[in-house]
Amino acid sequence: MEDYVAEYSAEKQLTAKELVEDNINLVKNFGASPVSKLNEIPDFYTFTNGLIYSHRDFDILYEKIKNGERAAIVSGLNASGSIHLGHIAVFDTNLFFQQKYGMHVFIPISDDESYVSLKVRTQEEGLKNSLMLARSLIAYGFDLSKTKLVIDQLYTDVYNTAIKLSRGINISNIKATYGYTADQNIGLHFYPAIQTAHIVLPQLHGIPNVLVPIAPDEDTHLRICRDVVDKFGYSKPAVLHSVYLPGLDGSKMSKSKGNAVFLLDKNEAIKKNIMSAFSGGQTSIEEHRKLGGNPDVDISYIYLKSYFLKPSESEALYNDYRKGRLLSGELKAMLLEHVMKRVVEFKERYEKVTEKDLERTILRNDGIDLKSIIDRTGVLVS
Repeated sequence: MEDYVAEYSAEKQLTAKELVEDNINLVKNFGASPVSKLNEIPDFYTFTNGLIYSHRDFDILYEKIKNGERAAIVSGLNASGSIHLGHIAVFDTNLFFQQKYGMHVFIPISDDESYVSLKVRTQEEGLKNSLMLARSLIAYGFDLSKTKLVIDQLYTDVYNTAIKLSRGINISNIKATYGYTADQNIGLHFYPAIQTAHIVLPQLHGIPNVLVPIAPDEDTHLRICRDVVDKFGYSKPAVLHSVYLPGLDGSKMSKSKGNAVFLLDKNEAIKKNIMSAFSGGQTSIEEHRKLGGNPDVDISYIYLKSYFLKPSESEALYNDYRKGRLLSGELKAMLLEHVMKRVVEFKERYEKVTEKDLERTILRNDGIDLKSIIDRTGVLVS
């Protein structure tokens, strides 16, 4: 990692504008609205620190939940990896709404999408990954009485809803939206119907209002969903779009690149990765004191500003770094302290997750022997 970062050219670092270009495109070309234009935004760091950038109908839903109407969040996760720092803006937002407004949270863990898109080799691998993620999500701190985890191999009822909704989605629309071609497997073409079924799931459980926080590249799923659901008597979901942050190397954060802080990594590995993160500092302390650093491309500053500090604190940090009063190593140490506090607390909760917790939160068809599946996959073995 250290050699890689050292060789990484400044031209490849993502700028602040590039970080939100997908969100800007949604506003300009696909009918989304900037959160900054809302009359009122929630008093929570993901909104005040700019991690939630744009939305669809959030203003309407927000009034409903403030007035006490029942509402739920649907927030999916792919079954091909594990939770990392890039996930926490969305999941912290979900947790905020659950804790403040008592919202139910439905989390589809897309074992089937991972399989048809070749992200996992077998369905068994997808199932095991999904159960591991279920353990992590329970450890995240959600209220288990108001949280349902959806693994489609265990809750195949979702396919009945997908079949119903598929009558409102044509193949021309799927090809135009996703760019799928005739030589790709039919599972990919059908999967938008399954995703739409996930999104209407709260309505099947008697909860009429739905909010879906997503990354901007997932908006295509929501556009398909919002186009079709009212044809079948369901309400359109409101949507929040998060902002992408760069990975530790300054390029786009990606599980495949391994350039993220994974919450279940060993503490030593997390420390090494953070201390090797791309910085905006100068080549020597003397030069840095004289010329100052560039916080706009410094990963430690970007993460501190986005996840851990108030705007006034970020501004002071920005000025100190820009003027050379603060060194890159000091920034990294600050970030490491914040991250490790969170990691340690998460790991402690992770170790305490029980079979009963999994049985309480995972939706499944009658007759599914979840205990034997848990034992077979070894998901509670640390």
